[in-house]
Amino acid sequence: MVMHMSVEPGSVSKRACALTSPRNQETNTREDSHLNSSSMDSAWTAFDTETQTMLQTAMNDPKRVDMDKLSNAIVEQSLKDLSFCKDAGRLCYTVVQAESRKAASSVFRRKLLNRLQQEFTAREEIRKRSVEEWVCVVTFICSVFDYIKVNDAPVVALVDPIYDCLFRLAQPDALMNEEEVDCLVLQLHRVGEQLEQTNSQRMNQLFYLLRDGFLLQQDLGSMTRLLLLEILEFRASGWTLTETAHKYYYSEVAD
Repeated sequence: MVMHMSVEPGSVSKRACALTSPRNQETNTREDSHLNSSSMDSAWTAFDTETQTMLQTAMNDPKRVDMDKLSNAIVEQSLKDLSFCKDAGRLCYTVVQAESRKAASSVFRRKLLNRLQQEFTAREEIRKRSVEEWVCVVTFICSVFDYIKVNDAPVVALVDPIYDCLFRLAQPDALMNEEEVDCLVLQLHRVGEQLEQTNSQRMNQLFYLLRDGFLLQQDLGSMTRLLLLEILEFRASGWTLTETAHKYYYSEVAD
């Protein structure tokens, strides 16, 4: 049953994208050799000429590219551009595939994971410095996890770091920040089911925390409560929503 709530006028408009789930949108449309044209165009224009050249070379002759430099360029762009980092995992996936096929190696993937480990280790300092950059870190790691697989299985090394990031986003102080709540809900839509398949106990613990936040934290905004209620119901329904629930939540956002 859907629990109806009132939502403050004007609070929805700036957060309307929060209930637009990106989860597995590209699962059946990924290409082994290159990005589709629209994604390639947007990725290309985000970089300077030198990085564009590196990317093009990586697609055609990976052995000629400094993969450490390329991975750093992609990460650094992701940390300052939320719209880019949401789908940056697709770009990384393409480079990984090209290197595997044309050079029979995985240097880029190794360099990328090493850099992500550095950002993860510094996550509290990043959050203190800039919530926007912190949200980009979480979004990018989840995007990489969503796209890059090893033998058709998730990259296990990313599972616990992602859980740790999501637990941080579920803390009381983070639930008071709109950007962090939006990020939390979006990433659970995107990779929640995959994470639960790898470690269901930690997912249970995370949702106990979200439930307690929803029920016990009295100073949450109405839109935050709506988002938390939606993700609680989304997971309880097997990482999907009934038609009735879908119409309710999305109509609240659209109104």
